[in-house]
Amino acid sequence: MESSDLTPREYYAQIKANPNRAKFGFGRKPILVNIDLQKAYTAVGKFKTAYETHPQQLDFINDLSEICRSKRLPVVWTHVGYMESAEDAGIWGTRTDTPDSLQNIKIDSERFEFDDRLKIDHKRDAIYNKLMPSAFHETSLQSLCTWHQVDTIILTGGSTSGCVRATCVDSLSRGYRTIVAEECVADKHEIPHFANLSDMQLKYADVEPYAAVKAYLENYQAAN
Repeated sequence: MESSDLTPREYYAQIKANPNRAKFGFGRKPILVNIDLQKAYTAVGKFKTAYETHPQQLDFINDLSEICRSKRLPVVWTHVGYMESAEDAGIWGTRTDTPDSLQNIKIDSERFEFDDRLKIDHKRDAIYNKLMPSAFHETSLQSLCTWHQVDTIILTGGSTSGCVRATCVDSLSRGYRTIVAEECVADKHEIPHFANLSDMQLKYADVEPYAAVKAYLENYQAAN
């Protein structure tokens, strides 16, 4: 195994700077999947589980979502929440049991609610309550992708090292070009954040700046 004195942030910067790194590229038609932007993870100062990486993350996600709607492209929002008994959390909900624990995000609780700063079209956008890390797991996301005949999945949300990464791996495994919008994903600490950006960039996805993702969506034209 190779070793390095680089920090995860420095290692990621080195990977990004490699001009010879091949990309999967943006495809013919995208879907935007916004992962777990709920108060449990966005209400910094209120919930211990919340975090912020880029101060404009939610603004950027709102912008991307609005562009997608204007282009008649599908927009998805997920959040995680469990029944009162938490038995639907399965083994994932057994490691800890505190008020902040995952399985104690109850459906219809404040921690389950989407962040108030988000601009969600509840009549048009697809909203899924997921129970496991991947947005594909036991949701209708695959069916939605099939119906819209997309070949590209754009990911935002959190956490970078958790549910974004899990969805990223599932997306590639299902044959989709996968794009992670860099400033639109967040994590609790910079080490898992940059380590997983590096890993996704090297193996599973193109980690692209918000500006590049926005430009791609703005230039998108539906095929005749």
